Order: sequence, then C-alpha cells, then structure tokens
Amino acid sequence: MRKLLLFLAFCGALPIAILAQDNSANTPQPKPADRQDKSTPALEKPGMAPETPEATKTPAPAKKAPAPATKVDPNSGRVVEEIIARVNNEIITRSEYEKARTAAADEAKQDCQGHCTPEQLQIAIEDGQKNALRTLIDQSLLVQRGKDMGLSVEPDVIKKLDQVRIQNNIASMEDLEKAVSAQGVNWEDFKNNIRNGVLTQRVIGSEVGSHITIGHDEIEKYYNEHKAEFVRPEQVALRSIEINTEKKLPEEIVELKKKAETTLKRIKDGEDFAEMAKRFSDGSTAKQGGFLGVYKRGELSKELEDTVFKMRKNEVTDVMETKQGFLILQVLEHYDEGEQSLAKVEPEITDKLYSARMEPAMREYVKTLREQSYVVIKPGFQDIAGGGNSEIQEVSATPEATKKSKKAHKKYGLFGKKPDTGL
Repeated sequence: MRKLLLFLAFCGALPIAILAQDNSANTPQPKPADRQDKSTPALEKPGMAPETPEATKTPAPAKKAPAPATKVDPNSGRVVEEIIARVNNEIITRSEYEKARTAAADEAKQDCQGHCTPEQLQIAIEDGQKNALRTLIDQSLLVQRGKDMGLSVEPDVIKKLDQVRIQNNIASMEDLEKAVSAQGVNWEDFKNNIRNGVLTQRVIGSEVGSHITIGHDEIEKYYNEHKAEFVRPEQVALRSIEINTEKKLPEEIVELKKKAETTLKRIKDGEDFAEMAKRFSDGSTAKQGGFLGVYKRGELSKELEDTVFKMRKNEVTDVMETKQGFLILQVLEHYDEGEQSLAKVEPEITDKLYSARMEPAMREYVKTLREQSYVVIKPGFQDIAGGGNSEIQEVSATPEATKKSKKAHKKYGLFGKKPDTGL
C-alpha cells in the first residue's frame, strides 16, 4: 500500500481536472476542465468575444479579455479553486501546483536516499519545486498535442493499471479502484493521470526521440576519445526482482515463493527480465526494469558477491531468500578488470549520447509548442521556461461553444515543418 501511496502522489503532479472543493470538506469531487457543463465558467482566449447569437451574425471588434483567476460556483458565487496558469483551453490550479511541488520533494528524497548530504537533498528539493510549474505547463502542452495527433493509448493505460495492481498485490481491478478511492482520489482522475502520462511519453517518442539517431561511428569516436573512462575494476551491472514477505502470514509466504519461482521460470523460458520486474517486483527500482546499478567487489554482501561475480552477462540467479523476502538477480553486464572493450560499453555510450541530445531537443520541441500556444501565468508564480505573466482576472461565464475556439490549425513541427504523423 505504501507503493500505491507513492504512485498516487506522483499522479498528483500530472495535469488533472479541476477538483472543485468546498472549504468545509476534504473529499474532492472531479470536474474535468475538458468536460465543463454550461453552468461552469468556460475559458475564453483574450481577443475572443463571448459567442452569442448576435455575435455570430455581426463580428465584434477584437477585444482583449482577461483570463479567469478563479473557478467560481455559478450558483453561490463562492470561489472553489484558484487558477494560476492557463495553457490554451486548459487551466492549472493552485492545488495541482502544490501537489506537483510535493511530488517533486518526494522524488528528490527517493533519488537521494542513502547517498546525499542534507545540503544536497535540500538543493535537489528546491530545484524540483522550482521546476514544478514549468513541468505542469509542459505536460499540458504535450497531452494536448497527443490529442491533436489522435493518439490512442487505452491498451497501454489498461496495462499500466494492471502493473499498479500487481505491484501492490491487489487481487482485481475492482479492488484497485476501492484502494484508490480509499486514499481520497477519484478513480476517473487516477486513470486520467495515467492516460496523460502514457500520452506524453508517446508524443515525446514520436515527435522528439524518433528524430535522434546515434551512429556507430559516433559511438566509436566517443570511445576512442574517452578510453580513460572505461578503465575499471571488475564490476557487475545488476537487475533485481524483489518479492516482499515482511508482515506476511506463513500461508501468504508460501504463495509468494510460488510467485517468485513462476516468475523465474518465465524468464528462463524467454520472457524479458525488465518487463517481469516492472510487473511483479516489489522493489523500489521496479519502474526502471529492476536496474540496481553497477557494483565492484566489496560493495555487496559476501553471499551475493560470491554468486554474481561468477556469472556471465544475462545470467540469472535462482530464487534467493532474504530477510525481506525473495530475490532474483540478473547480471546485466560483467566488466573485467582493466580497459573495457567497445562491445561491452557500446550500450552505455549510446545511452549517454542519446540523453545528451534528448534534453535540448525536448526543450526545443516544448518551446515550439509554447510559441504556437497561448500560455498565461498569474503574477507571483514562477515558470522558469518563460511564458506569459499577464494579470489573470475573473471573467463572467461564457457559453460552452467558446471552447471550440482552440487553435486546431497550428503545426507543431520541431524541425521547421510538420512531422509525418499521418495527419
């Protein structure tokens, strides 16, 4: 259940629908911004007059209208949520922003666990929180782009939900829904957050990642120019699948051992270790395919060291019993002492060169999306990537039809022209 809580916290950092909250109650009620009814104030881009029958017949001169600063209950006039940014026809609320800041702090703590000083941890938290609003805006732009591209991600959403269910040892999807609701999170919002995450990754892969190619000549050139980096002691790169048995009853432990043995058999029968780790591991690295890191002699327990340093690349251990549960390890790579061959470090170099290109390409792509979108931010809130800083004020409700004014004609090509996406 702790993993589920962390997952819920992570999802809170993604763009979600407005949760209209009464100040006297803590239970959120979903009110998705893209499904507003006519009683909810619709968002209107400055320069677009409210669409009325008269306005459709006689166009009025363009008049700049401020974006709303709050979501207002149309019946009582009571403010139920503060709007701090608007991205085209989507909005970002203060509660979403605060959740994103909390998630950034939690992520920094998890990343720094065991190898950061208190000062380094504080810097990591501050950096993550400083980027929170930019991340929310970027995610909103990417999700909107995915919808414009007509991407269908429902099979992946179902797969992700099933992974969450398995990782939390939950019997059925109905039980998962109950567990999510018990944490005070609306089930539809939970699924939508996962959907947005999958959609974002699909857009990045299609629009950015697919344009990045790393040739063998580049890899070889890097290797020859950085050979000192590849002179190393004997090391092993490890992946793990961990089945937790803490606080379990004896009969439950028997079933969990069977689960570990079945997982091992599936790996030996040819299924991918990383995929099995994502689906079945209880370890903190499950989302990374179980990757633990690279270890030299003396950094592991004697029992584990004696086992894994005798193994070759891609070999898998038997199911091992530990104090915490059952453990399966895979030697992803075994580096001999001395200068490593190009063949052994080629995947490492490829990842390094790809990452070095991916980040600036991603920033350039999102910059293009921003330039072709309407982004306005309430003064006092920091968006380090830039963007509007116009005063966001409350405006009166406008008809639902004004939502149709989204700029559907824009092209979002990263390289000066619209990519070949079949649109």
